Amino acid sequence: MFDTICGLIPRDPDYPERTRRLDILRRVLNGTLYDVLPFSFHEERGAGGEYIPLRNRRPSVRYALCRVVVEDSVALLFSEGHFPTIDCPDRAMRGLLADLAKETRLNEVMTDAALRGAVGSVAILMRVLSGRVFFSVLETTFLTPAWHADAPDTLASVTEKYKVAGSVLAAQGYAVDDPGLLYWFMRRWDETAETWFLPWPVSDGLAVPVVDEARTVRHGLGFVPMVWVRNLPGPGSSGDDVDGACTFRAAIDTSIEIDYQLSQAGRGLKYSSDPTLLIKEPATSDAEIVKGAGNALVVSEKGDAKLLEIGGTASAAVIEYVRCLREFALESVHGNRADASRLSAAASGRALELMNQGLIWLADNLRISYGEGALLGLARMVLRASRRYGLRVMGEPVSALDDTVRLSLKWPRWYPSSASDRQMDAQSLSTLAAAGQISRESAVKAIADTYDIEDVPAELRRIAEDQTETAE
Repeated sequence: MFDTICGLIPRDPDYPERTRRLDILRRVLNGTLYDVLPFSFHEERGAGGEYIPLRNRRPSVRYALCRVVVEDSVALLFSEGHFPTIDCPDRAMRGLLADLAKETRLNEVMTDAALRGAVGSVAILMRVLSGRVFFSVLETTFLTPAWHADAPDTLASVTEKYKVAGSVLAAQGYAVDDPGLLYWFMRRWDETAETWFLPWPVSDGLAVPVVDEARTVRHGLGFVPMVWVRNLPGPGSSGDDVDGACTFRAAIDTSIEIDYQLSQAGRGLKYSSDPTLLIKEPATSDAEIVKGAGNALVVSEKGDAKLLEIGGTASAAVIEYVRCLREFALESVHGNRADASRLSAAASGRALELMNQGLIWLADNLRISYGEGALLGLARMVLRASRRYGLRVMGEPVSALDDTVRLSLKWPRWYPSSASDRQMDAQSLSTLAAAGQISRESAVKAIADTYDIEDVPAELRRIAEDQTETAE
């Protein structure tokens, strides 16, 4: 069924096949895949009385299973209680990066990037405007990256190219000859500049792009100010290293089956509420027949009348079938299959981890792409940009930073600790610290996320002050 719907989506020969595949996956994620189908689900007959097949009807029930899996995994990755902290040996730089994350709303940016990147890839652009750092998320449907031949993990350039109506360009201040035509819009990011090009008509196949000097910005950073994120390990939509694997691809066909089964079940319940009347000849009256309990139907001794309706067992079978399909779909994409109604009491964090092991495995793989790859990549770009521009963080000027410092991420626990979990942690850390096997600073770091301790050195100073006051 998925291939049938994809066949109805127009194919633009001017775009590569990768663009079309990403566009289809994005329709699935946004819930607009069925918009290309011409008929609603209740339209069983066309204008000429012909039967309309189910494959041409939009389902009336849409269970956004793929979206649910993506949002659950992203919530476990970058929600307020799961966002990592950037750690480094330099205490001052650690505080600076924490302030930068708050000022740029990095939590929101990374959440948006992980949602959009679930189709296979996403790009995060860094800009420095008036000394302040800004991050923005770019969908990669119309982006084409290029990497250095001698450094395949370093971007050489990223080109954006897509079609846009002339009227839209005219509204944005472009001088277009015919607003009714389609134009190519193009810009390119490289190690020295963000180059814009003047739009040119799509019909002019021999046109050479001309640089728009008025809009071109030369940053001179010495690197492409963009992080390209591959979603998951594995082949992407293009079959090469441009995109990663889609988070929800394995569940699309089953999700479509669920939508149609639930739509059919809903249609059956509507039929049961208003059943069709069947009369076996000979009938006794030629008058119009009105269905209802208050209108008795009288037929001859050889006649018969019945109400055609669907039994409740059919609806129950559909619901059970859909429940089984949902289990299979969630298992195929490592979604959350835990049933909260089966929990009789509050479970510990470790018990919740075991219940949602599949979802944790998925989020753990996403940590590699969006954490170690994207988040640390953005932090390193800021350090390198500080040597080119005078940055300001929280209104305070920042001097040139050391871009060779080692950075790492500290991830919090998957689920909040229960009271018994915290008690066991406290006993273990206290025993290790008293035995001299770990330092007091390491012990505080171990529980910093649980107790929302943002500045470990400041917390240690306050602990020492409290101990001094108690001793006095």
